[in-house]
Amino acid sequence: MRAVVYDGAGGRDVVAVRDVAEPACGADDALVEVAFAGLNRADILEREGRYPAPRDASGIPGMEFSGTVRTTGANVTNVAPGDRVCGLVAAGAQAELVSCPALLLAKLPDDFSLERAAAIPEAFVTAHDALFARGAFRLGETALVHAVGSGVGLAAVALVKCAGGTAVGTSRSAEKLSRAEALGLDAGIALEDGWPGRVLAATNARGADVILDFVGAPLLERNVAALAHGGRIVQIGTLGGAQATFNLGVFMAKRAALHGTVLRTRPLYEKIALVRNLERALLPLFARGALRAEVDRVYALDDVRQAHERMESDANFGKILLATSSASPT
Repeated sequence: MRAVVYDGAGGRDVVAVRDVAEPACGADDALVEVAFAGLNRADILEREGRYPAPRDASGIPGMEFSGTVRTTGANVTNVAPGDRVCGLVAAGAQAELVSCPALLLAKLPDDFSLERAAAIPEAFVTAHDALFARGAFRLGETALVHAVGSGVGLAAVALVKCAGGTAVGTSRSAEKLSRAEALGLDAGIALEDGWPGRVLAATNARGADVILDFVGAPLLERNVAALAHGGRIVQIGTLGGAQATFNLGVFMAKRAALHGTVLRTRPLYEKIALVRNLERALLPLFARGALRAEVDRVYALDDVRQAHERMESDANFGKILLATSSASPT
């Protein structure tokens, strides 16, 4: 089968597509013919040597995919050959075939687009877990979402609106803010000097109840300033740096909370619970149009370097996908 591989750590020149051995399918596993695989920031960081893959990973990047089940192991009962699925894995998705524990697969509703399905697992599982399990987001509250044009950012906005909340988002791109507002964002704020004041203005001086942040250290103190009393910051990424100082006095006076979260390194049982929740609670909302995954662009597997370039340029609005030989790029 053909798969994406990294020849060491470095720039886009280390990315290649090669013929590799097909993965084995164990008794608890399913072997899936991949139609589309998602590209994530974690894939870029892994390529650069800044986010190592798990020790038992296949050497093939990719954490999410959609496709059709080819075969299943003897112990599998939740999916069967021919089922259309999406899935979440630690690695291995950017290939024509992927083998994974079958409980990490979610069956798709009838006629659901495989292209759209590939844009769901990482973004919506991350956003849903950050908002509700970590951030305890409730009806009527306000969420501030940084990097609102990203896949996770747009997923968070969709979930906030679906839950009856108010969504405020930041970006350095006026175009992304405008497009996000067309999708339901209540207030778009340019991420430049003074942005916490504009968050306060957009929330009648109350601040945000939950803040989802991917940047890290450079925003932490200003996140506290933009936070409502009793608010919660959920740290999803540290793209801007991981070492920070901030005023504990203000943090304590607001009775605030800071939660850290990461998806890729969670134990298998937690990932299974997250995917089961995706199948049970979220996919029905997609089926009836209450939720929608935004796809930025689809690249052929052989054009994976171009996909990396687009993500590194921060030009994408929504999810970047790779199409295998069994699917056509759009």
